Amino acid sequence: MAENLKIQGRDVPVIKVHTLVIGSGAAGLNAAVQLHARGVKDLLIITEGLGMGTSINTGSDKQTYYKLGLYGAEPDSPVELAKSFFGGGSMHGDLALAEASLSARAFLNLVNLGVKFPQDSFGQFVGYKTDHDPRQRATSFGPYTSREMCRVLIDEIRRRNIRVRENRVTVTLLTVGEGDSKRAAGAIAVHTENEKNTFEAYAAENVVFAVGGPGGLYKTSVYPNVHTGAIGLALQAGVKAQSLPESQYGTASIKFRWNVSGTYMQVLPRMISTSADGVSDESEFLRPYFATEGRMNTAVFLKGYQWPFDPRKVAGGSSIVDILVYIETALKGRRVFMDFRRNSSNLKFEELGPEAFEYLKKSNALFGLPIERLRKMNPDAIKLYEEHGIDLVSEPLEIAVCAQHNNGGLAGNHWWESLNVKHLFPVGEVNGSHGVYRPGGSALNSGQVAGFRAADYISGRYMDFTLDDGVFYQIAKAGLADCAVWLQKCSGSKYNWQAVREEFQNRMTKAGSHIRSEKQLESALSEARAQYRQISEYGIAFNSAEEMIEAMRNMQLCFAHVVYLEALLAQIKSGVGSRGSAMVMVENGITAHPMLGEEWRFAAEDETFRDKVLETVAAEDGSVQHKWVQRRPLPECNAWFENAWADYREGRIFDSANKGI
Repeated sequence: MAENLKIQGRDVPVIKVHTLVIGSGAAGLNAAVQLHARGVKDLLIITEGLGMGTSINTGSDKQTYYKLGLYGAEPDSPVELAKSFFGGGSMHGDLALAEASLSARAFLNLVNLGVKFPQDSFGQFVGYKTDHDPRQRATSFGPYTSREMCRVLIDEIRRRNIRVRENRVTVTLLTVGEGDSKRAAGAIAVHTENEKNTFEAYAAENVVFAVGGPGGLYKTSVYPNVHTGAIGLALQAGVKAQSLPESQYGTASIKFRWNVSGTYMQVLPRMISTSADGVSDESEFLRPYFATEGRMNTAVFLKGYQWPFDPRKVAGGSSIVDILVYIETALKGRRVFMDFRRNSSNLKFEELGPEAFEYLKKSNALFGLPIERLRKMNPDAIKLYEEHGIDLVSEPLEIAVCAQHNNGGLAGNHWWESLNVKHLFPVGEVNGSHGVYRPGGSALNSGQVAGFRAADYISGRYMDFTLDDGVFYQIAKAGLADCAVWLQKCSGSKYNWQAVREEFQNRMTKAGSHIRSEKQLESALSEARAQYRQISEYGIAFNSAEEMIEAMRNMQLCFAHVVYLEALLAQIKSGVGSRGSAMVMVENGITAHPMLGEEWRFAAEDETFRDKVLETVAAEDGSVQHKWVQRRPLPECNAWFENAWADYREGRIFDSANKGI
């Protein structure tokens, strides 16, 4: 293959590689390590930067890694763990079993690489219960579990001398073929290291797509600022998605983006709202909605356990806190803070519910102010904010209800290969393996498992080069020409990239997050399609190389938000109701709270949809198609060893990838 392409008189370098990894979060890094370990040496990671992305820049009070139980006498097995994944609803059984079966292998790989997960004196990995967890399977390295995962994986990448090209922003995912023969062929990226922002074309036999969740779609978001996500590139290429409406939302700090789960809530901070100036008209806004101070503080405490917003916990439960925070911030235009400097008015520990009281008692924390209780129970939680210029001792912590994680994403089989684009392997959050509910921390397990599965399949079935050089040149030229034409439109555009992004982010936060209604989504979708048509036709103005990247990024993000809104509306029109981390507002529905108006009535869930998965795909004509499919059941585990051994030796274990099981 020649070294360059000519586009409008400019040389565009062409890099041919067997397997291209796009993204460098924990999932993508592990995929690269496992590919290299299986003999795929012609391997390249392209990334905006090894220090970018969600995995290395996020965490929580005690960031959880959910895995197979490895402690004590409590029984566990891959099938039991798979049942916990599968039980959340709308998750395929084969994915649940694969995530469960490789859980111990993926976890111990991280241990062997140097992540210091807690052990007892006998070497057992101690666990605790997380949300939606029937056993004590969860563990944690501390607030930065995923960061430490990335660090040890980066060390391993360097030890293996795996090639990494930083300062690359992928702008096009390349595919060839149609229908059942459609396959990944590589990508077009922009090299941002110099002021010219030169294009590069990557021809690849396989593409591991590890671009993270849709962090750039929302105004109120706990995704780190450096992470916007790139699922829109795949959606533009017609890659099938599933379960896009299933996301998690919850309270988070917004000056420094961080989930305020766990101890932050359990120490019972004083919850206040103020006018827009952040100082005047201070109010303990939760108090009028609770019969007693004790019930209010119990609800705040339970948010630590029950961090994600959940419509099942609105009426009489802890998620009413999220609703009230949302009303203060999004509807009233006020600001909400957690104040660790003072107790709420008339706090009496003995008035707390039994769960809250016993927890604080066992933690020796039935005393003092919230900041003193936090220092007693979790001093690192205070230090974490200090490291980011926020002193919880002297200032309140501003919060909002934010987008946190997409349980849906691109649809793959149980080898993590795309259902409709061969040789494409979405791994990590961009892969929509999760369903409605999932145990907290299971996303970290899923991303690590994905690396093993993709590497096994690529090394087992896709080691030869089958991508035709001539065909690649054709599609690369077409992709580069499209980029060049659109960039020409940008020179006279009246739309600037900041305003474009602010518009679709506000739209998603208003209509496409945890509070949804059919009427609002219909209006938002009409506006979203109009915005995408405008920027497609007239471009987005930019004045620097850096702004050019943001303008191009907006194209895939804007397209993604159209597809997400389409999927949300399709789900509501199907009659699914309120589930997961989203509440669907309807007339004559369930009353959220006696003191809230009729507009706060919401639909009950139709649980029959727990056995279905919503698939979504964007067609070439711009239409978005949806289909409910029956979820694949949990596979039976009754293999005879000699036969299973033979299937493994002969490589027949890979045959099931094309049989829908």
